[in-house]
Amino acid sequence: MNTLTQALSEFLDTNPVGVLATTTPSRKPRQSLVYFARDGERLLISTLDDRLKAQDVRRSGWASLCVMAHESPFPSASFSGPAEIITENIGPPTAKIMQRIAQSPDPPEPMSDEALAEAGRVVLTITVERVTAVNYIDGGRTPQA
Repeated sequence: MNTLTQALSEFLDTNPVGVLATTTPSRKPRQSLVYFARDGERLLISTLDDRLKAQDVRRSGWASLCVMAHESPFPSASFSGPAEIITENIGPPTAKIMQRIAQSPDPPEPMSDEALAEAGRVVLTITVERVTAVNYIDGGRTPQA
């Protein structure tokens, strides 16, 4: 089942920044601003292996990303689901994220897993299972999932 409609996919593809939410060991929310890229129904975030968000995802297996456009009427939506930290075959996804950060028409040459590991980089993935708080996407307020 596809959770992301064409309108939601286009929204994600045109807005490169969101607020990542994870849960602390005491089950309190933790948030951080991140760049991301989409790969089908998965959201990809490059981070450092020792960051708290990576530790939270390893422990809980869950994350959420709230994305907002930066022009009126400020469309927004939250995307949540199972999350994991991956360390293999992360060169292409990391390059895709870096392309969005640099606002470049072409992605940089992907780095090897070894080079990314040496730099301490990993990719946090969220498989979108639920989309909530959808506003002003696809011509107005979209029903909640």
